[in-house]
Amino acid sequence: MNDNYNLTWDQEIMKLTINGTEYDIAQEPPRPLLWVLRDELGLTGTKFGCGAGFCGACTVHIDGEAVRSCVTPLTTVTGEIRTIEGLSLIAEDGTIQLHPVQQAFLDDQVPQCSWCMSGQMMTAAAFLAKNPAPTEKEIVEAMSENYCRCGCYFRVKNAVAKAAQQMTVKEETAV
Repeated sequence: MNDNYNLTWDQEIMKLTINGTEYDIAQEPPRPLLWVLRDELGLTGTKFGCGAGFCGACTVHIDGEAVRSCVTPLTTVTGEIRTIEGLSLIAEDGTIQLHPVQQAFLDDQVPQCSWCMSGQMMTAAAFLAKNPAPTEKEIVEAMSENYCRCGCYFRVKNAVAKAAQQMTVKEETAV
């Protein structure tokens, strides 16, 4: 059990696996997954945007599916959660290996204010896992529910296409 919670004996505890680590979380009081991630576990890469599931800033993966954590009740979560903090990998030598989406977003200098970027990247990563060779139209459609106040949509589209290409090249060289 995590020491930073004031749990009473009558509280039901649920286990969540987040970025490969298991956590004991009190089910009460009822709250969205976003607040558990940010306020209780300190995973602040997942952002609060609209609070109604429209903007996409709070997007995380649950069993590989992109979901809006601001409208996902904690008690309904049954699967492995991945946040932006868990999108990259740690290599055997201890270096961080960015996910191709993260690398493409950096290479193309997509972020301006960066508030939406973690949600954009999580949406893109889930999309590319299912559709590794998308058309431009498919990319635009997949990313259309993530909003960017800075208007970086063209750069987002290009970075997702670049990540798809990088992922395809990695697969081809791994064979």
